[in-house]
Amino acid sequence: MNDESAAVLQPLREAAGRQRLNRAAAAALDRACTAQAHLATPLGELLLARTAHGLAGAWFEGQKDHPGALSAPEAPGDELLASAAGRLRAYFRGEAVRFDDLPLDLIGTPFQRAVWQALCAVGRGATASYSTIAARVGAPAAVRAVGAAISRNPLSVIVPCHRVLGAGGALTGYAGGLHRKAALLRLEHVPA
Repeated sequence: MNDESAAVLQPLREAAGRQRLNRAAAAALDRACTAQAHLATPLGELLLARTAHGLAGAWFEGQKDHPGALSAPEAPGDELLASAAGRLRAYFRGEAVRFDDLPLDLIGTPFQRAVWQALCAVGRGATASYSTIAARVGAPAAVRAVGAAISRNPLSVIVPCHRVLGAGGALTGYAGGLHRKAALLRLEHVPA
């Protein structure tokens, strides 16, 4: 990463740990994004955004921490955005899709990035508990902090936070809404 990119992303990285994506963080994300695309899905429109380093966002319309309008050019033909959109379309058709080879730019604190990486290990059709994810990141006592990091996941579906359930398999929290979490789990044939 060059010095200019680091300077642009620094305010976003600092703000990433806060509960809401504030104006400064949204502005930093906007400056970092090089292209965006919108994708219609059965669960509402997804905004896809990329930086020079990878896919940085996939937010459902109305999702908590949605960055709002971005000034990056609309570029559905961008190779990375087109690849992500194609895979998401296949996913919503019920096909088994891999996202693990998409380059991602997970913008967050080191702890958040560790949690999001752990989410990527929860395969389609499987679930994990918040305590399991906490143990996987080496912080078994930090279940609440793990929950907070999961709620800030900027890459819906691609980083599968919808696969995390509460104690006893309870359907809890999803920044895109519990109705979407339940629908995503049903699509993966997981009882919700």
